[in-house]
Amino acid sequence: MSDGPEHARELAREMSAAVDTHGTTTQDSAPAAHTKASEPTTVSVKILDKEYQVACRDDEIEALAASARHLDQQMRKIRETGKVFGLDRIAVMAALNLANELLQHRETLQSLQSEANGRVRNLTDRITLALAEHKQLKL
Repeated sequence: MSDGPEHARELAREMSAAVDTHGTTTQDSAPAAHTKASEPTTVSVKILDKEYQVACRDDEIEALAASARHLDQQMRKIRETGKVFGLDRIAVMAALNLANELLQHRETLQSLQSEANGRVRNLTDRITLALAEHKQLKL
């Protein structure tokens, strides 16, 4: 993985290319006017006082803006600790923290799903047993 200013310049070039490719820009995460609904809109997001142009579909603009705000908050917290220096390193630490958080949530979700499945099986067994007993009482 590249580290330092060259990596940041490469990222900026890629983002500029995305703007050139899509031909639309916006301010403050508002959608730009465009003719085709299937074409992505280029949205401007600000992270650590730096503006980035990101292409996304109209139906994803709110989620993108919320994601950018969350990332900005996480990166600001990391920067404020004074332990991590450089935008690249702050971004990597934020990405690691968010990935860890995501994995923990997935694990919790899997555990809850497993528990719910067990309860459904238990209820199904109880219903089946009750119906069988009810059927035998009628005979």
